[in-house]
Amino acid sequence: AAELEYESVLCVKSDVNVYRIPPRASNRGYRASDWKLDHPDWTGRLRVTSKGKTAYIKLEDKVSGELFAQAPIEQYPGIAVETVTDSSRYFVIRIQDGTGRSAFIGIGFTDRGDAFDFNVSLQDHFKWVKQETEISKETQEADTRPKLDLGFKEGQTIKLNIGNMTTKKGGAAKPRAPGSGGLSLLPPPPGGKIAVPSIPPPSSTSIANHVTPPPVLKSSNVSNADILLDLDAPASASKAPTSATTDLWGDFSTASSAVPNQAPQQSNWVQF
Repeated sequence: AAELEYESVLCVKSDVNVYRIPPRASNRGYRASDWKLDHPDWTGRLRVTSKGKTAYIKLEDKVSGELFAQAPIEQYPGIAVETVTDSSRYFVIRIQDGTGRSAFIGIGFTDRGDAFDFNVSLQDHFKWVKQETEISKETQEADTRPKLDLGFKEGQTIKLNIGNMTTKKGGAAKPRAPGSGGLSLLPPPPGGKIAVPSIPPPSSTSIANHVTPPPVLKSSNVSNADILLDLDAPASASKAPTSATTDLWGDFSTASSAVPNQAPQQSNWVQF
């Protein structure tokens, strides 16, 4: 698995200073003011890489890229990388060679932004390492738990009951919801119905004379037999002989003659 892991670059800074530092006198931490900051012991390029869960700080030559020193980091913050107490641009790292020997040196950045990027790259890498460790731990715990067998055994069946659905063609139809469309008729009012008597058709003679039967009032107490007698009366009267006349203006002259003569009224107007 280690052979399949590839190396990725996390951060590159083209200008870094390296200092020889005195041994720590107490547990209070390192101080950059104790170093010879104006006279660095080496100047080059810094590159932060990762391979698997381990990060590496590599100090390389600016021109040739030759490796000057390397510091493997397995935990951050930790003993492999420490910050100084009096500045945010300087750090103390532990370098190692292939034989297992190690030493502590100081590094510093001219720009404060370069120091911030260096610190953030290490924090992001080990945050990812922590998440990967928790995920693998949860996966192992899930594998050790007993698994539930939710499959069907031999001969087992399942039955689904879906409501409001009929399986036969002649099933009862669903009631239509009100307001879904169409016209809805109101039920008849309660109470008895009033039977309306049938009216016989008028004869041809009555139609010619424009004789219409009188309207029947619902509030009258006349029986049905009396109503029928009243309807027959105009028909019998129409059968009486009438004097035929060919004069169309006779009715108007008769109506004028029937009016009694009235005395002429006196008028105050002078007749000329």
